Amino acid sequence: MEPRNGTQISEFYLLGYSKEPELQPLTFGLFLSMYLITVFGNLLIILVVGSDSHLHTPMYFFLANLSFVDICFTSTTVPKMLWNIQTQTKVITYEDCITQIYFFILFAVMDVFLLSVMAYDRFVAICHPLHYTIIMNPRLCGLLVLVSWITSVLHSLLQTLMVLGLSFCTTLEISHFFCELNQMIQLACSDTFLNNLVMYFAAVLLAGGPFAGVLYSYSKIVSCIHGISSARSKYKVFSTCVSHLLVVSLFFCTGLRVYLSSAATQSSHSSATASVMCMVVTPMLNPFIYSLRNKDIKRALKRIVGVPAM
Repeated sequence: MEPRNGTQISEFYLLGYSKEPELQPLTFGLFLSMYLITVFGNLLIILVVGSDSHLHTPMYFFLANLSFVDICFTSTTVPKMLWNIQTQTKVITYEDCITQIYFFILFAVMDVFLLSVMAYDRFVAICHPLHYTIIMNPRLCGLLVLVSWITSVLHSLLQTLMVLGLSFCTTLEISHFFCELNQMIQLACSDTFLNNLVMYFAAVLLAGGPFAGVLYSYSKIVSCIHGISSARSKYKVFSTCVSHLLVVSLFFCTGLRVYLSSAATQSSHSSATASVMCMVVTPMLNPFIYSLRNKDIKRALKRIVGVPAM
């Protein structure tokens, strides 16, 4: 196969999630439904947090940011996939593919950072309750989110620029429903050692680091809860972490599965399934997890729709 310079490539072919034509309408309906639920559910969380002054606290500030990022994260890939199913095409232009890679990495890293920041917020609230408002002041909260955005943007830009420097062969088929970084690198005919090195180093640093922070925060939280004598008080304190724990578990478990399955080039279906769980199912479930188990959110929702709060 002759290598072709990356700037001369006009399009790639996304093989999609389902190759059976009779399953395309079902796939379209399923993903459209999940996408709409994700968007409206997370928009509702943002609306509730922004409109209720009782929710203007660090925890809900980070939650609103997470909801915004989840909408963007899902919107990076799902609309294009729905368009391809509806128009019966598998084509994505080179420019769209590069753009998709950039925003996918950006919002994936932001998700990781926000979840780790939220774990730190829970650690301060439970282990240092008397100093919570002093430590988690608006300036620090804003700075944490700003640093997360800057780091995510710079990392995504680095990875995208490195892809732009690759030369590709005549085989331009991607065994996925979106332009996934690892598969793009595997398609390249030029030397990809540096790309792989940066990709795996970044995965360890930008995913492993925050995950270690989450584990550390919860180890301290468990230690603090263990020191509480009343069983009722233990349950009450731990219940404030349950929603975040569920979201963290969903995101990191599915993210790890995406990472492992994308490394196995022969398992494209497994990789696609894991990606769906990470990019569509998890953001869709987040609003339900936070609203169903959160009295403050439910009270604010009732206030918005005009239902008297009990």
